[in-house]
Amino acid sequence: MDFDDTPDEAAYRAAVRTLLEEHAAELLHVAPGGEAVDARTHEAGLRRTQRVLAEAGLVGITWPREHGGQGGTLVQQAIVTQELARAGVPTLINHIGLGMCGPTVIAHGSDDQKRRYLARLLRADDVWCQLFSEPASGSDLAALRTTAVRDGDEWVVNGQKVWTTLAHVADLGILLTRTDPDRPKHAGLTMFVVDMHAPGVTVRPLRQMVGSAGFNEVFFDEVRIPDEERLGEPGEGWRVAITTLMNERVTIGGAGSDLGVPVERLAALARERLPHLDAERQVLARQAVGRAVVASLAARYTGYRRFTVLSQGGLPGPEASAGKLAGTAAAKLVADAGVRLLGDDAVYAATADGDATWQRSQGYLPGLAIAGGTDQVLRNILGERVLGLPPEPRSDKDAPFAGGRR
Repeated sequence: MDFDDTPDEAAYRAAVRTLLEEHAAELLHVAPGGEAVDARTHEAGLRRTQRVLAEAGLVGITWPREHGGQGGTLVQQAIVTQELARAGVPTLINHIGLGMCGPTVIAHGSDDQKRRYLARLLRADDVWCQLFSEPASGSDLAALRTTAVRDGDEWVVNGQKVWTTLAHVADLGILLTRTDPDRPKHAGLTMFVVDMHAPGVTVRPLRQMVGSAGFNEVFFDEVRIPDEERLGEPGEGWRVAITTLMNERVTIGGAGSDLGVPVERLAALARERLPHLDAERQVLARQAVGRAVVASLAARYTGYRRFTVLSQGGLPGPEASAGKLAGTAAAKLVADAGVRLLGDDAVYAATADGDATWQRSQGYLPGLAIAGGTDQVLRNILGERVLGLPPEPRSDKDAPFAGGRR
């Protein structure tokens, strides 16, 4: 494992830092303490930030140049992600579009779709969401029931999606539907690009325990989608969705990334707070901090191993699931330890100095652990595709979906 940049990577990192310093006044930065701001103002700032970064060449690093990207490497993308975090720039508003929807359009979209959508996606002129999960088909995505019925040159969509990140601000989305219920569940699916402002689309934010509403439920009532917005051939939706899901797990489980609060910040909090806890609480808090530090550093160094593979020209594979699985588990331990260190102050909405970071992280991370595949799904992927273990029996794999519905 190589912890150091190559000369070329070091030069690229220096160039990225210089660009971020030059544009610092135009970029939105993480508010101290994570305090809430006006939602519309925040959204506008996030869109502006991505536009500025796109114009500086720091968005779409791995995308082909013909589609507005930089034609760079996965290592360069990881470097940009690390430097944005170092500079305190929040996650790009169109991260779903950049990491999942855009690559899906590049791989399966028509030339017309690529021309109409990709440049606007990079600049956050259009924000995208991913419409996959449903109330009865989350981990078993292929069991989805949202239908699309052909009507001439259009498809009529009815159904419901849930846990859709960014749907409340999205302009467009990629939508997985069932178009042939008489085929086995994986074979009767079709993917579309959907206008989130189209008649019949209703978005209802789902408020989380941290007070924000990043997830949503989305209803489709006789929504008409032109056939030209189909991604791939009818019935090939599962193949298209696999492209999205592989990109999603690479994005969430990025090499060397901290999915929650950096462990160094937890160490600083421990030095500050431990002396103020009674003896019994000190013991419990030290144990919690120790577990969190070990898990966080293990996840980070595992990420560095993947980073080294990418640096040497390797490609991401199912091992990306390990990064996502380890990263979210470690992040939850870090957040829980931070809250434990607060002691009695943890019962309030924020600590005495107004920093609600630990409570917000603790409340947000359970949702991130579900996004991109639950822990159980990821363990199945690792067992079957990395360790070579026999797959679990699936009695409904070849049965017509309509015949197995309840």
